[in-house]
Amino acid sequence: MTDANASRKVKRLYRSDVREARLRLGRRTRVTPVFHTDVSGPNGPVPVTFKLEYLQHGGTFKVRGSLNALLECRGDDRPVIIASGGNAGIAAALACALEGRSCTVVVPESAPHTKVAAMWAYGAEVLWHGTTYAEAHRYADEISDERGAVQLHAYDLPAVVAGAGVVGLEIERQVRGRPPVLVAVGGGGLAAGIAAALGARGHVVGVEPKGAPTLHSALAAGRAVDVHINSIAADALGATRIGAIPFEIAQRYDMGSVLVSDDAIAMAREYLWREFRIVVEPAGATALAAIQSGAYVPEPGERPVVVLCGANTDPATL
Repeated sequence: MTDANASRKVKRLYRSDVREARLRLGRRTRVTPVFHTDVSGPNGPVPVTFKLEYLQHGGTFKVRGSLNALLECRGDDRPVIIASGGNAGIAAALACALEGRSCTVVVPESAPHTKVAAMWAYGAEVLWHGTTYAEAHRYADEISDERGAVQLHAYDLPAVVAGAGVVGLEIERQVRGRPPVLVAVGGGGLAAGIAAALGARGHVVGVEPKGAPTLHSALAAGRAVDVHINSIAADALGATRIGAIPFEIAQRYDMGSVLVSDDAIAMAREYLWREFRIVVEPAGATALAAIQSGAYVPEPGERPVVVLCGANTDPATL
């Protein structure tokens, strides 16, 4: 965790950092289960393994990173501020509640009421500012200076990425071999954390909406670039550019990227409910959309791991 105005170089994260995060978190977070099954693909059934991370406390993997960041800096009792489109704010609010810290979440005006209500439920102050995550983040910078607070970042803080990476260590213990791991990408914290956990022998594929291609655009340009966001998953995958830490890890471990349409995401989400009674938000179904749409085609004999990463949604929208 850093002050909002502190400049820093990009820290290189490794498996050892993720293992330290796992020890630090202990039993404070859930070891989420995996589920081996077949799903319908363009040419018939496709064997997959679901990593049921939507069952994590707060309905999001992000609580791992937020809590790891707070535990890393125990003894610092300053208030916490975070900018979020939704899930990072829920995670920060929950982590602060567990650690007895005050929490303020700055959200864009488009933040879903379901997610804002969850932040309130965990005791956070919620401030609305701007129409995008980037605008909310700039305002969070301002008020963190004014209040003498420290600022959590949704996806571009070493402790946050390392905490998210514990998902990768769990997958490694739960699944035989080293299958590819398909992960939704917004700012890139989860995909990068899993890649750091698995190291050079792992294979992580980022899956992004066509209307929010932060990793895809950065890999094509060779650097992080701003992208225009227009997707049904924007409340969770609404970062306008890939994080510096996630992009360094993506380059180091040759992370792939595939794009999926909003229609494919919606169909995957509905499929999860219809076939498995699994309720996830659009971002939570994005990785599965790559399999079902044919954007990612497994090799013969391959059973990819599909991370279902978030459940904070209004079931009435299914």
